[in-house]
Amino acid sequence: MAKKIKVKISIDSVNKLITSREQTRTGFITLALEKNYLAVPYIEEAKALKSLSSRVKKPKELLDIKDLRVGLLTASGLSEKSLNYLNEDDRTLAIKGLIEKFLEPAGENFVDELVYRYLLTKGDALGGKARNLAGVLGERKFLRSLLAVFNLSGIDYQWKDDETNVWLPKPQDDTGIEKRIKGLYWTKNNHKRLLIMNIMIPVVKKNVDLSILDGAITDLGRGKESIIHNANSYIALGELKGGIDPAGADEHWKTANSALDRIRKGFGKRKKFPLTFFIGAAIENSMAAEIFRQLQSGTLNNAANLTNDEQLTSICEWIINL
Repeated sequence: MAKKIKVKISIDSVNKLITSREQTRTGFITLALEKNYLAVPYIEEAKALKSLSSRVKKPKELLDIKDLRVGLLTASGLSEKSLNYLNEDDRTLAIKGLIEKFLEPAGENFVDELVYRYLLTKGDALGGKARNLAGVLGERKFLRSLLAVFNLSGIDYQWKDDETNVWLPKPQDDTGIEKRIKGLYWTKNNHKRLLIMNIMIPVVKKNVDLSILDGAITDLGRGKESIIHNANSYIALGELKGGIDPAGADEHWKTANSALDRIRKGFGKRKKFPLTFFIGAAIENSMAAEIFRQLQSGTLNNAANLTNDEQLTSICEWIINL
């Protein structure tokens, strides 16, 4: 059964929580670089499209090249999802519309016009990925720090692969596994601990970013037999916000704060009081003051600025020792 743990607050001032201009700048640059990495496949596809389409002299001849059909459909403005609702005749009609209304009027520059329109459609797909990118990078940074503390402490662990849903032993080379981790299991001082990411907590009927439970992998059964349905098993629950834009900082904190309050009330109705914590990349003055007040009052048990390596390491060490 989870016991209430006394926690020493490591953050002793409001200012230590605030994200500095330098940290914000670094965060934006990191995001920009990652977006460029995401764009690489689209750029290479566009280059190939240009090369293949340059083999014809007239736009209408593109219809005869089977290997270009998917590229032509994309340039027509059709997303992969929309293709599920179109038959071959519909698809051909869309390509003909692209040729007649845009490629033929472009004259001898029709290949460039085709590539531009292809990239416009792919830009929407890239934008969708980029919208979730800050959160994804935040999770990876947190996990990388957690793994570092595991390794330095000599703690063995198992991790759940998000791609296969299989629990795997600690690898000899853990390079890049933070991109695939869905859960972690470790033992310390005879305590079995599970960290599960992004799961719906039955007690509050909402998704929670980080959940630490008292139990083993074998306790993660199916349905209501799973440990996640046992309110006694929860040691701590936390919210992780990786967005770096100062303009959205307050909104991220409001969302996280509401979620944490919902957790406390949900478990409180069952006379259970798991610890709560917050990790955020963009922390501005007003929210820093509120977070610090909650830390002092014990409403919030721990917090860290994701851009501050010392704080991130400290909260990871705290989690491992719960």
